[in-house]
Amino acid sequence: MTDAPPTPTEAPDAPDAPVDDAPESDPVREALLQQLTTQFGDAILASHIARGQIWVRVANEQWHDIAAFAKNTLGFRFFNFLGGMDWLNNPNLSAEKTWDFDAAPVEATVVAPGYAGGAGRFQVLCRLENIQTHVAITFKIDLGDDAPSLPTITDVFAGADWHERETWEMYGFEFNGHPGLRHLYLPGAFEGFPQRKDFPLLARDIKPWPGLVD
Repeated sequence: MTDAPPTPTEAPDAPDAPVDDAPESDPVREALLQQLTTQFGDAILASHIARGQIWVRVANEQWHDIAAFAKNTLGFRFFNFLGGMDWLNNPNLSAEKTWDFDAAPVEATVVAPGYAGGAGRFQVLCRLENIQTHVAITFKIDLGDDAPSLPTITDVFAGADWHERETWEMYGFEFNGHPGLRHLYLPGAFEGFPQRKDFPLLARDIKPWPGLVD
Protein backbone atom coordinates (compact mmCIF):
# COMPACT_ATOMS: atom_id res chain seq x y z
CA MET A 1 0.00 0.00 0.00
CA THR A 2 1.49 3.30 -1.06
CA ASP A 3 1.27 6.45 0.92
CA ALA A 4 -1.29 8.98 -0.27
CA PRO A 5 0.24 12.04 -1.94
CA PRO A 6 0.59 15.00 0.35
CA THR A 7 -2.22 17.51 0.33
CA PRO A 8 -1.04 20.56 -1.65
CA THR A 9 -0.88 23.74 0.30
CA GLU A 10 -2.90 26.68 -0.92
CA ALA A 11 -0.86 29.04 -3.06
CA PRO A 12 -0.53 32.58 -1.77
CA ASP A 13 -2.67 35.20 -3.39
CA ALA A 14 -1.16 36.41 -6.67
CA PRO A 15 -0.33 40.10 -6.87
CA ASP A 16 -2.80 42.27 -8.66
CA ALA A 17 -2.34 42.27 -12.43
CA PRO A 18 -0.96 45.50 -13.82
CA VAL A 19 -3.53 47.94 -15.09
CA ASP A 20 -2.97 48.86 -18.74
CA ASP A 21 -4.08 52.44 -18.21
CA ALA A 22 -1.90 53.06 -15.17
CA PRO A 23 0.78 55.75 -15.59
CA GLU A 24 4.14 54.25 -16.48
CA SER A 25 7.65 55.52 -16.90
CA ASP A 26 8.65 55.85 -20.54
CA PRO A 27 11.59 58.23 -20.90
CA VAL A 28 11.66 58.06 -24.72
CA ARG A 29 8.04 59.09 -25.22
CA GLU A 30 8.08 61.50 -22.30
CA ALA A 31 11.00 63.29 -23.97
CA LEU A 32 9.04 63.49 -27.24
CA LEU A 33 6.07 64.93 -25.41
CA GLN A 34 8.31 67.48 -23.72
CA GLN A 35 9.71 68.60 -27.08
CA LEU A 36 6.20 69.02 -28.49
CA THR A 37 5.06 70.94 -25.42
CA THR A 38 8.10 73.20 -25.45
CA GLN A 39 7.55 74.01 -29.13
CA PHE A 40 3.75 74.37 -29.19
CA GLY A 41 2.71 75.06 -25.61
CA ASP A 42 -1.07 75.14 -25.13
CA ALA A 43 -1.62 73.60 -28.58
CA ILE A 44 -0.75 70.25 -26.94
CA LEU A 45 -4.14 69.66 -25.34
CA ALA A 46 -3.70 66.23 -23.75
CA SER A 47 -1.59 63.09 -23.92
CA HIS A 48 -1.47 59.49 -22.80
CA ILE A 49 1.43 57.04 -22.63
CA ALA A 50 0.77 53.32 -22.10
CA ARG A 51 2.20 49.98 -23.23
CA GLY A 52 4.90 51.58 -25.34
CA GLN A 53 2.44 53.83 -27.21
CA ILE A 54 1.76 57.55 -27.06
CA TRP A 55 -1.37 59.47 -28.01
CA VAL A 56 -1.23 63.27 -28.26
CA ARG A 57 -4.30 65.46 -28.82
CA VAL A 58 -3.41 68.72 -30.52
CA ALA A 59 -5.16 71.96 -31.38
CA ASN A 60 -6.88 71.90 -34.76
CA GLU A 61 -5.42 75.15 -36.07
CA GLN A 62 -1.87 74.01 -35.22
CA TRP A 63 -2.17 70.55 -36.75
CA HIS A 64 -0.23 71.30 -39.95
CA ASP A 65 2.69 72.86 -38.09
CA ILE A 66 2.77 70.03 -35.56
CA ALA A 67 2.83 67.39 -38.30
CA ALA A 68 5.70 69.22 -40.04
CA PHE A 69 7.62 69.50 -36.75
CA ALA A 70 7.10 65.80 -36.03
CA LYS A 71 8.53 64.93 -39.45
CA ASN A 72 11.37 67.39 -39.82
CA THR A 73 12.54 67.78 -36.22
CA LEU A 74 11.45 64.67 -34.35
CA GLY A 75 12.19 62.27 -37.20
CA PHE A 76 8.70 60.84 -37.73
CA ARG A 77 9.11 60.58 -41.48
CA PHE A 78 6.90 57.55 -42.13
CA PHE A 79 3.20 58.34 -42.59
CA ASN A 80 1.23 55.30 -41.40
CA PHE A 81 -2.43 56.31 -41.64
CA LEU A 82 -5.00 59.05 -41.18
CA GLY A 83 -8.68 58.41 -40.57
CA GLY A 84 -11.85 59.80 -39.07
CA MET A 85 -13.66 58.96 -35.87
CA ASP A 86 -17.29 59.53 -34.92
CA TRP A 87 -17.79 59.13 -31.17
CA LEU A 88 -21.58 59.32 -31.42
CA ASN A 89 -23.20 56.47 -29.51
CA ASN A 90 -25.11 54.04 -31.75
CA PRO A 91 -27.95 52.57 -29.65
CA ASN A 92 -28.63 49.90 -32.29
CA LEU A 93 -26.58 47.00 -30.90
CA SER A 94 -27.24 44.85 -33.98
CA ALA A 95 -24.76 47.09 -35.86
CA GLU A 96 -27.17 47.23 -38.80
CA LYS A 97 -27.65 51.01 -38.62
CA THR A 98 -31.09 50.61 -40.16
CA TRP A 99 -33.72 53.30 -39.85
CA ASP A 100 -36.94 52.55 -37.99
CA PHE A 101 -39.33 55.24 -39.16
CA ASP A 102 -41.93 54.22 -36.56
CA ALA A 103 -39.62 54.25 -33.56
CA ALA A 104 -39.36 57.16 -31.16
CA PRO A 105 -36.29 59.32 -31.79
CA VAL A 106 -33.25 58.41 -29.71
CA GLU A 107 -31.27 61.23 -28.17
CA ALA A 108 -27.75 61.26 -29.57
CA THR A 109 -25.00 60.98 -26.99
CA VAL A 110 -21.24 61.11 -27.40
CA VAL A 111 -19.28 58.29 -25.79
CA ALA A 112 -15.91 58.65 -24.06
CA PRO A 113 -13.42 59.59 -26.78
CA GLY A 114 -10.58 57.23 -25.83
CA TYR A 115 -7.00 58.01 -24.84
CA ALA A 116 -6.08 61.71 -24.57
CA GLY A 117 -9.77 62.63 -24.62
CA GLY A 118 -11.73 64.79 -27.02
CA ALA A 119 -13.90 67.89 -27.14
CA GLY A 120 -16.83 66.72 -29.25
CA ARG A 121 -18.22 64.14 -31.59
CA PHE A 122 -15.67 64.13 -34.43
CA GLN A 123 -11.93 63.57 -34.47
CA VAL A 124 -9.19 62.74 -36.93
CA LEU A 125 -6.45 60.32 -35.88
CA CYS A 126 -3.06 60.24 -37.58
CA ARG A 127 -0.21 57.84 -36.83
CA LEU A 128 3.39 58.68 -37.70
CA GLU A 129 6.47 56.51 -37.16
CA ASN A 130 10.21 56.95 -36.79
CA ILE A 131 11.69 54.05 -38.74
CA GLN A 132 15.12 54.49 -37.11
CA THR A 133 13.95 54.33 -33.50
CA HIS A 134 10.82 52.21 -34.17
CA VAL A 135 8.74 54.66 -32.13
CA ALA A 136 5.26 55.68 -33.26
CA ILE A 137 2.98 58.51 -32.21
CA THR A 138 -0.77 58.84 -32.72
CA PHE A 139 -2.08 62.38 -33.01
CA LYS A 140 -5.73 63.24 -32.36
CA ILE A 141 -7.37 66.39 -33.71
CA ASP A 142 -10.80 67.64 -32.59
CA LEU A 143 -13.27 68.88 -35.21
CA GLY A 144 -16.39 70.98 -34.88
CA ASP A 145 -19.71 69.15 -34.97
CA ASP A 146 -21.43 71.49 -37.44
CA ALA A 147 -18.74 71.99 -40.11
CA PRO A 148 -15.88 69.61 -39.29
CA SER A 149 -12.63 70.70 -40.91
CA LEU A 150 -8.87 70.80 -40.36
CA PRO A 151 -5.73 71.74 -42.33
CA THR A 152 -4.41 69.33 -44.93
CA ILE A 153 -0.98 67.79 -44.42
CA THR A 154 -0.56 66.61 -48.03
CA ASP A 155 2.31 69.07 -48.51
CA VAL A 156 4.08 67.45 -45.52
CA PHE A 157 3.23 63.82 -46.27
CA ALA A 158 2.26 63.08 -49.87
CA GLY A 159 0.84 59.75 -48.70
CA ALA A 160 -1.88 61.58 -46.79
CA ASP A 161 -3.60 62.47 -50.07
CA TRP A 162 -5.82 59.41 -50.44
CA HIS A 163 -6.35 59.10 -46.68
CA GLU A 164 -7.73 62.63 -46.54
CA ARG A 165 -9.87 62.04 -49.61
CA GLU A 166 -11.34 58.87 -48.11
CA THR A 167 -12.03 60.61 -44.79
CA TRP A 168 -13.64 63.55 -46.60
CA GLU A 169 -15.79 61.15 -48.61
CA MET A 170 -16.86 58.86 -45.76
CA TYR A 171 -17.15 61.37 -42.88
CA GLY A 172 -17.65 64.71 -44.59
CA PHE A 173 -14.56 66.27 -42.98
CA GLU A 174 -13.08 69.12 -45.00
CA PHE A 175 -9.28 69.26 -45.36
CA ASN A 176 -8.52 72.90 -45.97
CA GLY A 177 -5.86 73.35 -48.67
CA HIS A 178 -6.09 69.84 -50.09
CA PRO A 179 -5.24 70.02 -53.81
CA GLY A 180 -8.14 67.86 -55.02
CA LEU A 181 -10.82 66.43 -52.78
CA ARG A 182 -12.83 64.08 -54.98
CA HIS A 183 -14.53 60.72 -54.59
CA LEU A 184 -12.58 57.49 -54.36
CA TYR A 185 -15.43 55.00 -53.95
CA LEU A 186 -18.84 56.65 -54.08
CA PRO A 187 -20.63 58.07 -57.13
CA GLY A 188 -20.59 61.82 -57.42
CA ALA A 189 -24.31 62.18 -56.74
CA PHE A 190 -24.17 60.14 -53.52
CA GLU A 191 -25.69 61.95 -50.54
CA GLY A 192 -24.53 61.49 -46.96
CA PHE A 193 -21.46 60.12 -45.23
CA PRO A 194 -21.56 56.34 -44.68
CA GLN A 195 -19.03 56.19 -41.83
CA ARG A 196 -20.97 58.53 -39.59
CA LYS A 197 -22.82 56.69 -36.83
CA ASP A 198 -26.17 58.27 -37.73
CA PHE A 199 -26.03 57.28 -41.41
CA PRO A 200 -28.76 54.62 -41.93
CA LEU A 201 -28.02 51.60 -44.09
CA LEU A 202 -31.45 51.45 -45.70
CA ALA A 203 -30.47 48.44 -47.79
CA ARG A 204 -30.24 46.40 -44.59
CA ASP A 205 -33.98 46.81 -44.06
CA ILE A 206 -34.35 44.61 -47.13
CA LYS A 207 -31.42 42.21 -46.71
CA PRO A 208 -29.70 41.89 -43.29
CA TRP A 209 -26.05 40.99 -42.91
CA PRO A 210 -25.53 37.22 -43.40
CA GLY A 211 -25.38 35.43 -40.07
CA LEU A 212 -26.84 38.28 -38.05
CA VAL A 213 -28.45 36.96 -34.85
CA ASP A 214 -30.96 39.05 -32.93
